[in-house]
Amino acid sequence: MTTDLLRAAGAVVWRGDESRPEVAVIHRPRYDDWTFPKGKLLPGEHVIAAALREVREETGLTVTLGRALPPVHYPRQDRTKRVDYWVGRVAAHDDFVPGDEVDELRWLPPDEARALLTYEWDAGLLRALPAAPLGTVPLVLIRHASAGARQEWEGDDALRPLDPDGLAQAATLAGVLPAYRPESLLSSPSRRCVQTLEPYGAEIRLEPLLSEESQDPRKTPALVGAIRVPAAVCSHRKVLPGLIRALSGEETHLRKGGFAVLHRIDGRVISAECHST
Repeated sequence: MTTDLLRAAGAVVWRGDESRPEVAVIHRPRYDDWTFPKGKLLPGEHVIAAALREVREETGLTVTLGRALPPVHYPRQDRTKRVDYWVGRVAAHDDFVPGDEVDELRWLPPDEARALLTYEWDAGLLRALPAAPLGTVPLVLIRHASAGARQEWEGDDALRPLDPDGLAQAATLAGVLPAYRPESLLSSPSRRCVQTLEPYGAEIRLEPLLSEESQDPRKTPALVGAIRVPAAVCSHRKVLPGLIRALSGEETHLRKGGFAVLHRIDGRVISAECHST
């Protein structure tokens, strides 16, 4: 078996009361199986954007992603396939239209879904579902995208712009943020941070406490920790590790354009994950 992974992404989508949820299970006529919505990544597509797209294409549902579920690995011909899954809460929906890929969608309580599912690895996802709350509030903490080398910029460093790689990372991020539907966008006043968020197309609030020069080890975490709505925050390498540590206890190093997602309940972090762009 070769070492190259086949990558796919999907979600266990739920609706209703969190204490008695129903989950979406689909039937694929080509395989005559019952499973959760998922599919292969397109070339260059971010795994989170792929999860959103596949769920929408197979079910007509638009979802907000919650915490990550354990990835699934299984053999596919002479390669290993990895499928990344998230908890997904219904945010909007179109009518389900049966097609050649998916001809039936059922909403079922987890016990009934487990009895219907074809694959044991899907049943494992259901067992992981109640391990933590479903209805979390996402806080996305982003390190600004690539902006060249500081020593090669002759002007005010706060005005240093994104380079071509950084602009591509910002575009990728704009395809990822809909997974979390942020209602508030905060940024360091530095141009490279603002440009990282701009492609998402929402109003950005500038916050000096997120800058390298004005960060404060007490005030900056207090400012961000007080946010209670879904939010995205863009800052710097010298700010984010301490901020993430203060909020979650996690030691995290983000690459340029990378981001951490803290899934919270009443401000308390119950799950964290990190990604690159």
